[in-house]
Amino acid sequence: MHMVIYTLVEASTRDDAVATGKAVFDRLVGADSHAGAVFDYFVTFDQEGTTVAGKARWGGLPVAARVDSDEGQELLERGWGATNSEFQRNLNRVQEALDELSDDEIMRDENLARHAFHQVGAYDGPSIFLYDQHGCGIRHRDQLDRIIDESDDLWVVPADVHF
Repeated sequence: MHMVIYTLVEASTRDDAVATGKAVFDRLVGADSHAGAVFDYFVTFDQEGTTVAGKARWGGLPVAARVDSDEGQELLERGWGATNSEFQRNLNRVQEALDELSDDEIMRDENLARHAFHQVGAYDGPSIFLYDQHGCGIRHRDQLDRIIDESDDLWVVPADVHF
């Protein structure tokens, strides 16, 4: 499966932002020897020659955009909106499981209940769409607002990832 994720990085130029973003994505796919793989691979929107990922799948997203620009705000809201929607979807599944299933049924992962519990608590992976420049998932709005408020040169860099 493919999805677009976004990283927020501090950089003085677009090229620096893209390079830092790629380092974050490398970490998330396990290319960094100190990090475990969360996704299988990534394609940024400056990469050419792929027919199944990046621009070929999602169209022409910006390669990187300042967070305080219109493009940056759009990317940021896409990432936060997707994270929030996925959290709510999984939280609803958890609440249904608690209301409708016995402890034994939950233990057996009936209706993928335990998977939903896991996704609600996830720090990275398919239920998290925004990452900081260290590859840590941004899981709540206060965390996102703090990152935005603490930086003067913040960029958002999108990538198509496979999981």
